[in-house]
Amino acid sequence: MSRTDSDTRSFGVEEEYLLLDAESGAPIDRAAQIVARRPELRREADREFFSSQLETASPVCTEAAEADAALRSFRDIAGAAAREEGAVLAGTGLPPVGGEQAGSVTPKARYREIRSELRAAAAHQYVTGTHVHVSVPSRDAGTTALRGLARWAPALLAITANSPIWCGEETGLASWRHIKSMSWPLAGYPPEFTSGDEYEQTVARLVETGVLIDPGIVTWVARLSERFPTIELRIADAQLDPESAVSFALLVRGLVDRALADAERGVAEQRATPGLVNGAIWMAARDGLSTSLIDPVQGTAQPAAAMLDEMLAYAEPSLEGFGDAERVQRYLGDLRTHGGPAQRQLASFRENGVAGLLELYRAAGVQGAR
Repeated sequence: MSRTDSDTRSFGVEEEYLLLDAESGAPIDRAAQIVARRPELRREADREFFSSQLETASPVCTEAAEADAALRSFRDIAGAAAREEGAVLAGTGLPPVGGEQAGSVTPKARYREIRSELRAAAAHQYVTGTHVHVSVPSRDAGTTALRGLARWAPALLAITANSPIWCGEETGLASWRHIKSMSWPLAGYPPEFTSGDEYEQTVARLVETGVLIDPGIVTWVARLSERFPTIELRIADAQLDPESAVSFALLVRGLVDRALADAERGVAEQRATPGLVNGAIWMAARDGLSTSLIDPVQGTAQPAAAMLDEMLAYAEPSLEGFGDAERVQRYLGDLRTHGGPAQRQLASFRENGVAGLLELYRAAGVQGAR
């Protein structure tokens, strides 16, 4: 399967980061100061909901190397600026300590409105993620991609679960961030939509009734972007290193491309069992890759490694077309062998407490993936 420039499906990665005190590991409100330290950060960084969070986005990419370079460069620059402020730029879904303290909302009118609407539910929303955008030719195609990704959503969360520690204690879950995110007005995987019009009408009704402030705050773990002609997958925790974030994005692009290619060929969709997707995602948030994963289409649980193999096989024709197959194979193979990022966090925490976690965050940010 080969591709030309005209039919290469573009993608982009948004990365969010936590700023943690270099000594205590607690969130530290230094986003404004860090951005001010480097002129390039004023162009490439966005301040997030709390003043202890930063965000950046890759350019629109067609090749992995473009995203690798953008995210690595940002981490290098922002990480150095963070060190000068006594902070660690951390790729983790939640802060390991200090979450019991209410976060300081970034002084932007929209963020203040969100804080007012959510009330106490917003006070501890340190949730920090990796968002992947994949281009789609239409809103109708976007809803096809949403339906196609539903089967793989539990596995996609399991491989990126990276928030096992909260308030200095092991939660027993691989992604506590996912559990914290369930307190938003819209949470979990979206319902099935048969068309872009149905999606738009549903979002409009949610805004009209006051459930949402505006269409830009749709907080399902997958959605159609309001700003770009893309589907946006928001299920992943922030990743320890940028190379993993890009490898994950390549996998997501492959899955979306395969779903759209099947639709173009008239291949019948495999629909998820009603009500099972979000239950399967919750179980993946709990267990990560440590045990079984639920296939929402087949309605069965199987070993996590087997589910990853099925997901890879499904995406492989598209991955080969994009030239990403070998990299994604290595990425998933490493996860099968060593476990996901949550396991790395737990190992560091058990060996050396919060100090071990801070060292892990520093090393991953500087050196990249294992």
